[in-house]
Amino acid sequence: MGATPTRPADRALAWPARPADRALARPRRRPLAAVAALAALLAVGAGVLVDLRTPAPRPADAPAADFSAARAYRNVTVIAARPHVAGSPANDQVREHLVGVLRGLGLETEVQDTVAPEAGQLSGAAGGATLARVRNVVARLPGTDPTGRVFLVAHYDSVQSGPGGNDDGAGTSTILEVARALAAGPRPRNDVVFVLTDAEEACLCGASAFASSHPLAADGGVVLNLEARGATGPVIMFETSRNNAKLVEVFGRAAPHPVGTSFAVEIYRALPNDTDFTAFLDRKFVGLNSAYIDGGAVYHTPLDTPAAMDRGSLQQHGDNALGLAREFGRTDLKALRSGHDATYFPVPGGLVRYPGWLTLPLALLALAAVGVLGWLLRRRGRGTAGRLAAGFGLALVPVVAAPLAASALWAAITALRPGYAELLDPYRPVWYRLAVVALAAAILFTWYALTRRWAGPAALAFGGLAWLALLGVLLAVLVPGGAYLATLPALAGALAGLAALATRIDGPWPVLAVTLAGAVGVVILLPTVVLLFPALGMAMGGVAALFAVLLGLAALPVVDLLHPQAGGQRGLVALRARRLGALPAVAAALAAVVLAGVGLRVDRFDAAHPAPTHLMYALDAGTDQARWLSHEDEPQPWTDGYVDGRVSVADDFPGLGDAELRTGPAQAANLPAPKLEVLSDTRSGDQRVLRVRLIPQRPVRLASLHVDTTTAAVRSATVAGRDVPVKARDGRWGFGIVFHAPPPEGVEVTLTLTPKAGQVNLRAMDASDGLDGVPGFRPRPPDVGIVGSHTSEMLAVARTYPL
Repeated sequence: MGATPTRPADRALAWPARPADRALARPRRRPLAAVAALAALLAVGAGVLVDLRTPAPRPADAPAADFSAARAYRNVTVIAARPHVAGSPANDQVREHLVGVLRGLGLETEVQDTVAPEAGQLSGAAGGATLARVRNVVARLPGTDPTGRVFLVAHYDSVQSGPGGNDDGAGTSTILEVARALAAGPRPRNDVVFVLTDAEEACLCGASAFASSHPLAADGGVVLNLEARGATGPVIMFETSRNNAKLVEVFGRAAPHPVGTSFAVEIYRALPNDTDFTAFLDRKFVGLNSAYIDGGAVYHTPLDTPAAMDRGSLQQHGDNALGLAREFGRTDLKALRSGHDATYFPVPGGLVRYPGWLTLPLALLALAAVGVLGWLLRRRGRGTAGRLAAGFGLALVPVVAAPLAASALWAAITALRPGYAELLDPYRPVWYRLAVVALAAAILFTWYALTRRWAGPAALAFGGLAWLALLGVLLAVLVPGGAYLATLPALAGALAGLAALATRIDGPWPVLAVTLAGAVGVVILLPTVVLLFPALGMAMGGVAALFAVLLGLAALPVVDLLHPQAGGQRGLVALRARRLGALPAVAAALAAVVLAGVGLRVDRFDAAHPAPTHLMYALDAGTDQARWLSHEDEPQPWTDGYVDGRVSVADDFPGLGDAELRTGPAQAANLPAPKLEVLSDTRSGDQRVLRVRLIPQRPVRLASLHVDTTTAAVRSATVAGRDVPVKARDGRWGFGIVFHAPPPEGVEVTLTLTPKAGQVNLRAMDASDGLDGVPGFRPRPPDVGIVGSHTSEMLAVARTYPL
């Protein structure tokens, strides 16, 4: 029999297409199309970045109904005049100021003075069960017809190592200004309660005390917690209570500058971090937690002064808090609970949100759309099954390579600048952030230039969209609030590809379609890249690099327009095409090197931006032995003069926890140990009940008491009248309590024990702040600073008491 003639359409399906045809768009005027598409994406990106800017701060003469950063800043200068750790005289002065301001507004104001246990898992918990004496400032603006209560919460204490201008002078002063604006206007329908908590930095104990025992908190309500972890940047609503759909709806319409993502909420829920909001979530409360987080180099350091504050960030804090307080103040609070979480993210001009139950269906729809696109690409001859499979496999290369390269880049920079290891972020991080983005772009462009001619542009675009769609399904199952980051760009890209295939490949519509899909990727993924840098710090810049690559994959057909037409060239023409295709990769790689170099040049340690160091002093008053301690893994030159080897201090100073620290010998200071006064000692059968009072002999910010569990087993314990859980710890001192802000008269502790030996050993310790005057201490040079830590500059004195 003779061969059956093959029709042209059959040949298109039977044979691989020419390389020139293996694209989604092949405009006749390729340079013009590339410039137009790139300009459109850059314009969209600029709009996204502009929308993330903070508002201009309003002056002190702004209308009384408005929030004024200038008016709020006056309170910041009083609150953050100096460090004011819980229990200190400076903190007493701050509290008196707060009470005076709130009472001056005509608000019902009181001080809740009590002892409270910790909430959450902060550093103090490492030494044992943690409590504190707290004095919360509570004021109420009564509603006209309450359906519940709205609580505005911030903490007024600071860390011992800094004045807390931003953390949390910003939140506290914002609440004072919001209280003024609300008190000056018509009364809201619902009660509005202003809660300025104590001892947040120590243990979240102030929030725990209010949420668990204050009468105003008995019925729960809506909590708006205001925080700061830096000095600048947009205010991000980063945490919500569960089933947040209706809360997010209010946030989207009432906050003038709504920046927040459901992805951030998912990530924060998985992290071991806590704020005062944690204490309220454990009770019958719903609410929102907000903070600005950029400029993290000053966090918890002496540099966290009022002058370091970005007044625009303060204005955004206030605008949002006031708008939300007014909206929740008039809302029926009983109708706020929802049965599901919302998916939401910022776009220029507002907040996009949709029900969380749509997450998985949308992810599956995106996966199906990409599958249809792949089938149609093969049917139209834009790629064989093998090339589409290869495109899928190859697209994983930049997804893996970019985060690894970003981590390697930061490791190299940290090796050149070791002080960065102790910083949450460099003082001037923008250059390094841009270097990471440029590095991610260089990897993406290099990968594309090397694989484009063989696999084909359409196959690579399909591969990128397929990975986005698969990631969307994975996130929808594991981290639903983050699925939109992959699902929506994948869906937009698939629809754009289908639209491009339905029109002439050399017409304008394919270019328009892929540009619109790229714009969707920019709107959704660019804010994530921008916000991830300050959220995670440069040490985890690889995460931002990953999302930068995902953005590149979403816009891959636009990237293709930057290259010459694929295939069809020979000889010098082909060589010239390859060189032109390499230009984006070379430019991005050069930019990464230059930007990293500029960062190293610009961000130097000096008197205004000192290298952070960590040092403590610990004295055993029983043996008269002292030592220097530091948590620096690789001691910097100044710290290296005090410490060398690593040891665990759990046996000698159990109140400091059981972590290994750098240590070095020190001269013994003439300092008294805390006194342990036995109030009663009774026995009943095999049990011994010890009632003691732990009394500091100097001004301190915490005191601890530990039991040697080789000499007795602890059955129960009461501290300042409160029962505390008995949890066994490893090591000799298996049970302990840590008490922050102890009163001068001391803390009463009752222990019910089962003795194992003839005597019971108790280890008492207290700690103050400041190393000036300690024998052998040399003041830091101007370019050496104090790292942001709850133990920086701590001076601990301990002694064992055999009873």
